[in-house]
Amino acid sequence: MNIFAIADLHLSLGTDKPMDVFSGWDGYVEKLRENWVAKVGKDDIVVIAGDVSWGMSLEESLKDFQFIESLPGQKYLLKGNHDYWWTTARKMNGFFEERGLTSLHILHNNCVVCGDLALCGTRGWIFENGQPQDQKIVAREAQRLETSLQSAGDREKIVFLHYPPVYMKEMSVEILEVMYRHHVKTCYYGHIHGGGRKFALNGSYLDTQFRLISCDQVDFDPVWVASFEPEEKGDVRDEEKR
Repeated sequence: MNIFAIADLHLSLGTDKPMDVFSGWDGYVEKLRENWVAKVGKDDIVVIAGDVSWGMSLEESLKDFQFIESLPGQKYLLKGNHDYWWTTARKMNGFFEERGLTSLHILHNNCVVCGDLALCGTRGWIFENGQPQDQKIVAREAQRLETSLQSAGDREKIVFLHYPPVYMKEMSVEILEVMYRHHVKTCYYGHIHGGGRKFALNGSYLDTQFRLISCDQVDFDPVWVASFEPEEKGDVRDEEKR
């Protein structure tokens, strides 16, 4: 079984927020579909690291969720800064269940166990605006990442974030410290687009390998992360810190 990742789908199938007004995004929905179907199997996992839908509510995002549901694999969604539809895990999971979206799951204050691997993550944050409240948000996101990593136990941990923890001269020290303390070797993130991508970290920092996986960075093609052998049938499962 394989694990893939991609970020920033920015779907707007139920809203009027087309991304093809931006250079390089022409026909991106169909391109994403073709790439996804070509490599992802029905038993594989895809982590979508935030900015999933432009919908302002779960109902407004339904067509986007249905599009994702139609694609192969089990999908784990993180929160991005434009995911205004995001609410509590209970409400989101209930919405997915009621509408038959059986392949959609939330990665938030939990981890996903895949054999001897654990997929961990949260939205993250960075001091883009330099506001005092940023410190509280970073502290909260660092705690969420801590909870996710603790849920993983002794398994090898792979982290997914929406925001980059390091970008040019900015960094989220608390989030980096949590990953360093838990010996995280790999981190995938999104959020950065267009010309800003040339400044994104794609390489090693504090013993962790970082990679930008926003849609336009990876040409709308899910990135292979790892393969694993489930120890037993149904070994892919969510874990929450007890």
